[in-house]
Amino acid sequence: MDFTLSAETHDLCKRIDAFLEQHVLKLETDPGSFGEGENIREDLLQDLRAKAQAEGLWCFQMPRDLGGQGQDTVGMAACYEAAGRSIFGPVIFNIAAPDDGNMFLLNKVATPAQKERWLVPIIRGEARSALAMTEPHPGAGSDPAGMMRTTATKRGGLWVIHGHKWFITGAGAAKHFILLARTSDDPKRGLTAFLFDKDQPGWRIERRIPIMGPEEHGGHCELIFEGLEIPDENRLMGVGEGMKAVQIRLGTARLTHCMRWLGMAKRALEIATAYVDERQSFGRTLIEREGVQWMLAEAAMAIETGRLLTMQAAWYLDQGNQARKQVSMAKIQVADTLHKAVDVAIQLCGARGYSKDTPLEWMYRYARQARLVDGASEVHKMVLARNLMAEGREFWSWQPQRRK
Repeated sequence: MDFTLSAETHDLCKRIDAFLEQHVLKLETDPGSFGEGENIREDLLQDLRAKAQAEGLWCFQMPRDLGGQGQDTVGMAACYEAAGRSIFGPVIFNIAAPDDGNMFLLNKVATPAQKERWLVPIIRGEARSALAMTEPHPGAGSDPAGMMRTTATKRGGLWVIHGHKWFITGAGAAKHFILLARTSDDPKRGLTAFLFDKDQPGWRIERRIPIMGPEEHGGHCELIFEGLEIPDENRLMGVGEGMKAVQIRLGTARLTHCMRWLGMAKRALEIATAYVDERQSFGRTLIEREGVQWMLAEAAMAIETGRLLTMQAAWYLDQGNQARKQVSMAKIQVADTLHKAVDVAIQLCGARGYSKDTPLEWMYRYARQARLVDGASEVHKMVLARNLMAEGREFWSWQPQRRK
């Protein structure tokens, strides 16, 4: 497995870091930089997005002919990690969830006409998007294929939608939506994916659900569908291929979470190491104390472990492998590591870390969602256990490199 970065990717990472140093990091400790949901204020965001686009630091994951940088998954891992150094970085460079995963799916499976209408505006930064899949109990959660209750009924050339979704990330700011609904009782091919936009009648946002926060732009919303009509031309993939669409999206989207979280975890240690290197107690700097060194070393090692698992999964994806168990391992490890790194950083910075003088308290609250989003850690452990039982010793086999 070769994780060597191309010269182009290496240059992108350096330019991302310089951009953050020059324009972004200073905003994180200014209360005036934050808007609704404790994310970057919209006018600041649009200004920084324009600067990033002008410098070619935009949509690293999308093809060049659509306005992106054309990075493969390994290149994305490096760029996303660099962008994750700032709590505002991913959304500035247009690689934040949920748009990131939605762009990936649409680029992979949408028709040319669908790409022009639904994908290109997201790439350009002219529209935001959301994925409407999760439902309240007893509806779809970690088992959408078996528990989806929102229905799509065919009437002529239209699909009529009735149902209830919740915790739909970004819905309050989204213009374009990808919707999963049940079209039959087939246990494997019962779901279908559709595209709709916010201006269509027949649905509404019931509420923006208050959360521990902070949030992505648009929050996490509860949606009600009462006869939304979607033309068949806005069906994404074939009838019954909704779960296939979900797996295509989430395979990479779960890993891009890890990429961004690694940048945040590294930043937390960056803040902590700078503090313990200068803070004195009982005649010695904190870094001179063995206990502090152990805390930093363990967190740094956990981050490196997460990076290697993430890069391995990225490499597997670039070889054409679905990499489900590799992605699950990375997701479990990096979610735990993010919390560990930020927790250690707060402990070492003391009251300063717990205050809003650094972004650490923001990171700490954000980190708690990592073990839940895009599959709870326990679900990913179930995936790994199933693979282990099915594969035996082959669970640990190496994959040969794809011949070009």
